[in-house]
Formats: sequence, C-alpha cells, structure tokens
Amino acid sequence: MKVHEKIRSLREAKHWSQEEMAGKLNMSVNGYSKIERGETKAYIPKLEQIAEILEVDLIELIPLDGRNIYLIGTNHGGNNNDCHIFNSEAEVVFENEKLQLMLELKDKELALQQREITLLQQKIADQQKIITFLENKPT
Repeated sequence: MKVHEKIRSLREAKHWSQEEMAGKLNMSVNGYSKIERGETKAYIPKLEQIAEILEVDLIELIPLDGRNIYLIGTNHGGNNNDCHIFNSEAEVVFENEKLQLMLELKDKELALQQREITLLQQKIADQQKIITFLENKPT
C-alpha cells in the first residue's frame, strides 16, 4: 500500500471526510485530496503532521513492502523541509541526474558571470589608461 493509500485508509477508518482532514491540516480540500490521490508528494513535515492528526507513528505511513526506502535530505539549521522520500533506486537515480544537470547549468552561469567580470575589469583598465593619458596630455 502506498503512502497516499494509507493516509486515505486511516482517514476513512476514523470516519472523517476529506474536508475535515483538510481543515485539521489547515490546507485546502483540493490540496489535501491531491495528497490522497498521490498527485502531490507529501514531504516529511506534512507527513509528520498527518501522522499526528491520525494518531499513528510516521513510519506507519511509509510503505515497507520489501522495497528499499531512500530518505534524502539536508538539514539547514534544523529545517528539514528539504527531505524527500524515494521508493525506488530509479527515483533516486532520476533525482540525482536532475540535480547534476542543475549543477552543470549553475556552473555555466557562473563561468559566464566570471567572463563578464573579466571583460568589465578590462574595460575599466582601458578607461583608466585613457584618463591617465588625458591627464598627462600637454595642453
């Protein structure tokens, strides 16, 4: 059973509507229903909130059906909003490739900015030479 299926099942076991659950989560019904349909990924903070409302441990929401679970995240000053759960190695590989492409793009942008800085520095040096020449020009 997938995460969104477990969430729906647990909600239905409590005889709550999606509207009630969305209200408890302080989110729109449309946003919550997308989580239950699996159209939107729920990240760790939202899963923690859902687990608390449903009175279950977070681990109960995560499928442990023989597949490996990959939790990848960064901790920026205690903020774990960057944590992502991947259910397969293929998802991890895809995410890694996407991040590699993003890094390559950033590297190219940085190289272009450095080139622009070098050209501007050369332009400044040329203008300083012109100023010096004009200042030393006999009148």
